[in-house]
Amino acid sequence: MELPAMSKRLRTGDYPDYPSNANSIDYARTLDSQDKLGHLRKQFIIPSKKSSKKKVLDGTLPKDHSAYAASNGVNGASAASDSEDESSIYFVGNSLGAQPKAVREYVDAQLETWGSIGVGGHFAELEQSPLVAWQDMAEDCAKKSADLVGASPSEIVIMNTLSVNLHLMMAAFYKPSEKRHKVILEWRPFPSDHYVIESQIQWHGLDPKNSMVQIQPDEDYFLSTEKILATIDEHADDTAIMLLPGIQYYSGQLLDIQRITKYAQDRGIVAAWDLAHAAGNVELKLHDWNVDWACWCTYKYICAGPGSIAGAFVHERHGKVDYSQGPDAPIFRHRLEGWYGHDKSSRFEMDNKFKPTPGAGGFQLSNPSVIDLASLSAALSVFAQTSMHDLRSKSLALTAYAQHLLDSMLADAPKDNPPFRIITPRDPMQRGTQLSVLLREELMDQVSQALVAGGVMCDKRKPGVIRVAPVALYCTFEDVCTFMRIMRQSLSL
Repeated sequence: MELPAMSKRLRTGDYPDYPSNANSIDYARTLDSQDKLGHLRKQFIIPSKKSSKKKVLDGTLPKDHSAYAASNGVNGASAASDSEDESSIYFVGNSLGAQPKAVREYVDAQLETWGSIGVGGHFAELEQSPLVAWQDMAEDCAKKSADLVGASPSEIVIMNTLSVNLHLMMAAFYKPSEKRHKVILEWRPFPSDHYVIESQIQWHGLDPKNSMVQIQPDEDYFLSTEKILATIDEHADDTAIMLLPGIQYYSGQLLDIQRITKYAQDRGIVAAWDLAHAAGNVELKLHDWNVDWACWCTYKYICAGPGSIAGAFVHERHGKVDYSQGPDAPIFRHRLEGWYGHDKSSRFEMDNKFKPTPGAGGFQLSNPSVIDLASLSAALSVFAQTSMHDLRSKSLALTAYAQHLLDSMLADAPKDNPPFRIITPRDPMQRGTQLSVLLREELMDQVSQALVAGGVMCDKRKPGVIRVAPVALYCTFEDVCTFMRIMRQSLSL
């Protein structure tokens, strides 16, 4: 089956029919040869086996010496390159995305601007620079993020980091009353989300034991939509807000954001989402789905760098500014206020009369880091060369191929004591690019050691989960095939 047809079939929730040689490198390379996004890999620096062991900063960067690059003349690689110079298999983009080559150009442009014209960089754009004036950069990145989250640029604000933005949004939207005070969350949120919710509840003088409602999964770590809706029904009368993950970080499950949002809102509950593992990974339509607000980081699938500046979405209905009471009496949703939330047209008048920027931009506090924005702008320049629809199509095919090869391993393993199970949903439309493989606990160390020795980077969560994330921007089908060969050997299958 041709790659485009495979992706189209997966969008219906159906798996393709793989040929008998599907576990061969030749088959994987055939799929790579049909990949219209394959050229994007050249936009990234992938750590090599050698560079991943680096102990000293020596001014060098790895080149693309993957086996696929060598066989196809990519980036000057040669088939004779030393195995230690081969690119690693970088399946850890769900923790930190690979570095776009454009980052160096964009950050250098920012440094040259700063060094050359100093404070003038806030307002001036230099010719031949990839950057806009500093005070416009957050807004520019918001425009470039529109396709990633399915929203208008005015509904997006680029600011702070994920946990800070969660706190700011909770401050604006969590208004507990004696009747409605609960927050619905999932069973195993990323620690930041748990801490944010717990501390926000405590900030209002409430007891988390009474105000936190955690939805428990089934024995396969699956959070069914029906279970979520039933929990909403059970606590509808006393719940103020629901904060759930678009994709559950541990299992890799993609939740039904549209359906759950409407169900919660119909019962008077604010519907909010943490999209750390969804933004840049799956197609989102936050505006059309009527989501109240959402937050995401940009260092995972968006590849803006470790700890990079984050994003937030506020639906347009919550960002309106009403001047019907006069120009000095704006009516708007109360939020924690800061200088950069003030409308840019009068921000520098410095009169201390807060005039909020309409839309999500009005939730800003501080002058954002231009270095961070330059890095994010560089990463978004790669996304501008494709679309989330096309990235998602490739991602579906990559992950389904990985699923097929894992299934083949299980078919050859002892039926009464399989070495692992996949806890990510099999339905392609209920997951992103990640597959979470739950190993028998005693196998974790040997598999981890084999993966490291084979030049594989992926995320391990003890006691036994390996989170495998072949990111469509820079991973290949050959990467998937090679990874599975290493894993199969580590399990002696």
